[in-house]
Amino acid sequence: MGADPVLGVLRDRFGLQDFRGPQREVIDHLLAGNDALVVMPTGSGKSLLYQVPALVQGPAIILSPLIALMKDQVDALRAKGIPASFVNSSLSRQERERRIDAFARGKISLLYVTPERFRSKTFLSRVNDRRIALLAVDEAHCATEWGHDFRPDYSRIDGIRRLLGEPPTIALTATATPDVQREIRALVGIPEAKLFHTGIERPNLFLSVSFWQDEEAKWDHLRQSEKTLPGAGIVYGALIKDLHRLEQTFRGTSRPFVYHGGLSAEERRRMQEAFMNGEGTRVLATNAFGMGIDKPDIRFILHHQVPGSVEAYYQEIGRAGRDGKPSFCELMYQEQDLAIQTQFVEWCNPDRRILVEVARRLEEWGTDLPHYDLDDLRRAVIGKRGHDGRVETCLQWLDTLGVTTGSFENRSLKVQRPLDPEEIPSAFRPEKKQRDLRRLLSMVEFARSEICRRRWLNEYFGLEGGPARCGSCDRCQDSEEWIRQSFAGLPAGRGSAQPRSEEPQRGDFVRIDGRILGTVTKVSGSDQKARVEVELSTSLQTRVFPLRKHRIEVLPKD
Repeated sequence: MGADPVLGVLRDRFGLQDFRGPQREVIDHLLAGNDALVVMPTGSGKSLLYQVPALVQGPAIILSPLIALMKDQVDALRAKGIPASFVNSSLSRQERERRIDAFARGKISLLYVTPERFRSKTFLSRVNDRRIALLAVDEAHCATEWGHDFRPDYSRIDGIRRLLGEPPTIALTATATPDVQREIRALVGIPEAKLFHTGIERPNLFLSVSFWQDEEAKWDHLRQSEKTLPGAGIVYGALIKDLHRLEQTFRGTSRPFVYHGGLSAEERRRMQEAFMNGEGTRVLATNAFGMGIDKPDIRFILHHQVPGSVEAYYQEIGRAGRDGKPSFCELMYQEQDLAIQTQFVEWCNPDRRILVEVARRLEEWGTDLPHYDLDDLRRAVIGKRGHDGRVETCLQWLDTLGVTTGSFENRSLKVQRPLDPEEIPSAFRPEKKQRDLRRLLSMVEFARSEICRRRWLNEYFGLEGGPARCGSCDRCQDSEEWIRQSFAGLPAGRGSAQPRSEEPQRGDFVRIDGRILGTVTKVSGSDQKARVEVELSTSLQTRVFPLRKHRIEVLPKD
């Protein structure tokens, strides 16, 4: 490797010649046995900050929030010949044990796991057979936010760190205000960690906000934008029903993927892989889509509705333009949309009373629990069904606290002991709900601000304001003029002109075996078990067709 082992690893194992920005400084800081809190934009090389030290000094455990995210990272490392692996619930018990044993015997340098894995005393014992040289907490902001992917164990990482013998620790995120930075330090257990903050500058992203009073006018603007903006893009919406309406609207010019938490895991995986591989140019998504997406050539991000926070907004627009080329980001602001996000804040913040009532009701149902489901519990506790997520959040906390095991989904939910009121987490105090509402208000202030949008963002995230005019936002330059100049010579966006998978997708109009016509309503399974559900055009009945046993043609809808 030469005289400099750190640079040798970078060049020999990752094929890179030099570090960028503060990467080398952060790595040397960790190798000296120190902790670090790193705030760097998405796509700026945060992963190298723990991957290089693991290959230089010893094994690292990486806490990652999403199973798909850790699989993608491990696949990329193994393609470079780097000994990495992951352990999570997607694997069989035998495979998990095999990988843990390989790590304990020194065969693996980077092990990606979810925080929940540390509930297993066997797992902890085996990983502690080696001295852990580094603990990395990826997407560290997840410890402070309760969203669609909230996991209580992510807010108890300080305990995990102690169980591992308090190794040098790095917490990484793309966005964090000074308050969130303090909260991450406390939750991870690194109060004195040095902050490495590279700012939030992405000058190739044009930031624009448009204001709408009329709903139909906003929809017309979105349709026109989708037709004229080039390349791949993501349209974010808050409501699933709006995504489906957009899907039908866009099908005249493109074949969009629709991504949300209501789809099966297999459908979401296939859509994400197809988009990454260029088999479609449009994704219509809730905020469930994006973490771990590293597609460099996304040319636009459109927010059909107001995001819930400035942090969420910045994370989402950060998925555009990672190749450094111009990309357009527009927030379509309509006052009525604030009611949607206010409702989401309510749904994400159960109070102490609801947690106690959920625990009491489960204990009351006792051995009859297999006869009930989540909707039964939601009706019993809050009197309604629907998308209210407070009951689900309470169930996650009861599982983390050891009050329950199992789940409604596989009929295995059991109550292990009563809930002790003294163990109710401080997160159930009303302060968290008020904080989330303040974050939503900040989103409104961003949209309405008259100053340069980058200057506003810098001040919000506790950075120096920077120049008065950035030249790449609608407060500094006309949006339409920027589009004409930046996208000159590029073809207009036409998703249907792009290659796509031969396999049908939900919403496709199909012909089966040369004679049966219908619309695909669901795609599930994989390989030999892949199947499609089709609503038949003649009877409107739904039939299931195994994909490998039938000839299914995707037809134009015109």
